[in-house]
Amino acid sequence: MAVQRIASPEDCVEATLRLVGKQVVLGLPVAIGKPNELVNAFVARALADASLQLTIITALSLRKPRGRSELERRFIEPFSRRVFGDYPELDYVRLMERDQLPANIEIIEFYVEPGAWLRNDYLQQHHLSSNYTHVARDALRRGLNVIAQLVAVPPEGEAPVGLLSLGSNSDLTADLLPRIAALRAGRQPFALIGQIHHQLPFMYGDALIAADTFDFLLEATGAPLFCPPNQPIASIEHAIALNVSTLVRDGGTLQLGIGGLADGIVHALQLRHQQPAIYRDILESSGLLSRHRRLIETEGGTAPFNHGLYGCTEMLADGFLDLYRSGILKRRVFPSAKLQRLIDGGHIDEQVDVRTLDALHAAGMRRMSFADFHELRDVGLFREDVEYDRGILVAPDGTEIQANFDTAEQRARIAETCLGERLRNGVLVDCGFFFGPRSFYAQLRELPAEQRRLFAMRGISFVNELHGHEWELKLAQRRHARFINTTMMVTGLGAAVSDALENGRVVSGVGGQYNFVAMAHALPEARSILCLRSTRTAQGKVTSNIRWSYGHATIPRHLRDLVVTEYGIADLRGKTDHEIVAALVTVMDARFQDAFVSAAKRAGKLPVRWRIPDAARENDPRRLARRFAPWHAQGLFSELPFGSDFSDEEIVLAKALHSLQNGMAGWRGRLGGLARALGAPVRPALRPYLERMSLERPRSLGERLQRRLLAQALDETLSGRGRT
Repeated sequence: MAVQRIASPEDCVEATLRLVGKQVVLGLPVAIGKPNELVNAFVARALADASLQLTIITALSLRKPRGRSELERRFIEPFSRRVFGDYPELDYVRLMERDQLPANIEIIEFYVEPGAWLRNDYLQQHHLSSNYTHVARDALRRGLNVIAQLVAVPPEGEAPVGLLSLGSNSDLTADLLPRIAALRAGRQPFALIGQIHHQLPFMYGDALIAADTFDFLLEATGAPLFCPPNQPIASIEHAIALNVSTLVRDGGTLQLGIGGLADGIVHALQLRHQQPAIYRDILESSGLLSRHRRLIETEGGTAPFNHGLYGCTEMLADGFLDLYRSGILKRRVFPSAKLQRLIDGGHIDEQVDVRTLDALHAAGMRRMSFADFHELRDVGLFREDVEYDRGILVAPDGTEIQANFDTAEQRARIAETCLGERLRNGVLVDCGFFFGPRSFYAQLRELPAEQRRLFAMRGISFVNELHGHEWELKLAQRRHARFINTTMMVTGLGAAVSDALENGRVVSGVGGQYNFVAMAHALPEARSILCLRSTRTAQGKVTSNIRWSYGHATIPRHLRDLVVTEYGIADLRGKTDHEIVAALVTVMDARFQDAFVSAAKRAGKLPVRWRIPDAARENDPRRLARRFAPWHAQGLFSELPFGSDFSDEEIVLAKALHSLQNGMAGWRGRLGGLARALGAPVRPALRPYLERMSLERPRSLGERLQRRLLAQALDETLSGRGRT
């Protein structure tokens, strides 16, 4: 059936209902790939027609920032207008926020904005806890019969007519396409809907799709893409990132997420590559190298990236473009396990000649099968016009040569007439979806096609799993993989808490974390690196994120591996319970070590006479800040090394508001904060900040109080006394 082009979202809804009926199970992509105006049209139709049952299955339903207090609203709303513009919000998100979803609309999310929905009972009750790689299966079991997503059209002359790209989200759609074809073959109605978006970069890999694969193609939307700004990187994140950077192996594989920590890791890797002497000096002077020298030498490194890295990551963040431009992301991988092993072993390079055939022969290849030939031709070893016929290579001039590498003479004959010039179809990154600041999307769009092809969009089953028909290729490509993820808490015996609280409240979701941790144990040279701040501050109270026990775990303790905090690295793989506890003590905040050790001793996991090492007693945030001060003075480890949509005033205001929130926790904090604010003068130097918040000339008692509170918080922030 030819694709039907439709002008309006409402007409598309009508056409979909004619095809699938009034039981609609709508699958939407993660993050930015949702066609919001079309989704809102489905929701509006369900609100108007109670006989229509609409179920939406998705993740990361994005919304513009909200302010919880009057001061936060004064800060956020002007920023949101400037950065997000007329981004159309999802109506089902508004309905969930207000607890106004009708009975005939159901929203199921498998990953949510971290921490944003803890108090929303509806979403908590409709959360789907599932590995990313299992979501397609689970959606089909729930009756999935519609998929809708944004798609990209190629720049003029870049691709054949009739070819589209899944753009930002090949992750689940690419995996579902064969199953959709099977449903259609079985005469089960299914609607695949694309909406064109001209700001969406045209990406390659599994994202390429023929336009007539879609049932309906909706005309282009003029709405902007969602574009979260870069967040400032705190010194704690820089410290964690510096520790992590020593664990990344040259010639290896990298997985990263989004946010300040990922940006910090990119920054630390750039420092290692571009300023190796300074980087080494920092490691020496901080004591990091002396504490973890053996681990760093065997698992990571401190030298520049000679061979470079390949990215295999669930989400392509803008940091990967920074690594590419820095010359760090340069290890190309090719769709041939045989050749990939030879490249990484240094036996061949991307230049094709008789030595390539010699290396294949030395590795054990004698005769080529039909499948071997097509694999090698697709990767550029053979010319496109060479054919294979029942064990015979047919050269362009008609010469027939046995398809084997048995003798040097035979290999020379093949090289003379059949070989290509260079390997092709190599990529630097395989990823499932992308998401980032406005500048990131522009940079992707502006990349020449041959460079954009290096960032291959793939089905999530390829990125997040080893199993499947390409397992041998994945093993060959994912050398020395480092899967770097964040977690909220780690328990005394090595379990990690990443997605939910012990009362069951969902903070975010499992996503791909379990996939990557399990893969790190399955791959022979891989490591899982879970990162966390050693403490957290909530309601004015500081608590440890390394806890003796907790009533929920995302990663079970038998999958423990590397844990990194701002104070160092704990290598837990293959360690006994005693060794795990001892290692975690060395990376936790000193204020909480005694209670942690006492709990371990009560549980019989530490000897009664065991003592905390003196070096670990120095794990103190003030000492850490002093350590970073000289490096800050040299211009290193800046808060925004990659720029931001925040203005200088807004960065300071954000810190001040955060400090104010922590300082005003509890009735004592509120009374103390009010007393300090009322007694402090409002200095003229604060005028730009107060103007930005429309509080320079307060017009009411409430505004005068807000002005005083904010001024006090600004003074503390600018003097370095703010509460974190």
